[in-house]
Amino acid sequence: MTKEELALETVGRLKQVYPDAGCTLDYNQAWKLLVSVRLAAQCTDARVNVVVQGLYAKYPDVQSLAAAPVEEIEAIVRPCGLGRSKARDISGCMKMLQEEYGGKVPDDFNALLKLPGVGRKSANLIMGDVFGKPAIVTDTHCIRLVNRIGLVDNMKDPKKVEMALWKLIPPEEGSGFCHRLVYHGRDVCTARTSPHCGECCLNDLCAKNGV
Repeated sequence: MTKEELALETVGRLKQVYPDAGCTLDYNQAWKLLVSVRLAAQCTDARVNVVVQGLYAKYPDVQSLAAAPVEEIEAIVRPCGLGRSKARDISGCMKMLQEEYGGKVPDDFNALLKLPGVGRKSANLIMGDVFGKPAIVTDTHCIRLVNRIGLVDNMKDPKKVEMALWKLIPPEEGSGFCHRLVYHGRDVCTARTSPHCGECCLNDLCAKNGV
């Protein structure tokens, strides 16, 4: 089986098991997803979803958050860890949205990358989930699973994994595929325990098969 064939089979099987998989960060506006994905670095999505409730209660829009003192943002987001740097990035990002984009999140990948605290993973998440455009989100689950499955070979650099997957995954499937990898990585192909290969829909395809 070629890597292209493996990729298509993997996409199809995961889609059957996780038909409704989506982003596990709560948001109802694009700018809120930008905030949440920055807070999610080295923090669980579940904790982020709780912490942002207090943040948005006090600063309900881009304008108010852009004007907020960084120290006050930090005091609220501290439970997510790395409070100082995350607060600084969130403040800078909101200011840039307010000053350069009229408070709107741009739908251009390169423009997103210029926002403070936004890297390729975050930009792809926004492009896929908010704007419905092709996206490959190489988070830790994605990188671990595509290596185990054999879609990439001993490749840990997020950008290199992303570039490799662009060649294998149909563009319209990329965003959903990456979300399904998150679900599968949390429930079955786990990191901190031995993967539950007997329960895995990819068991007969996987290059590692429990290794």
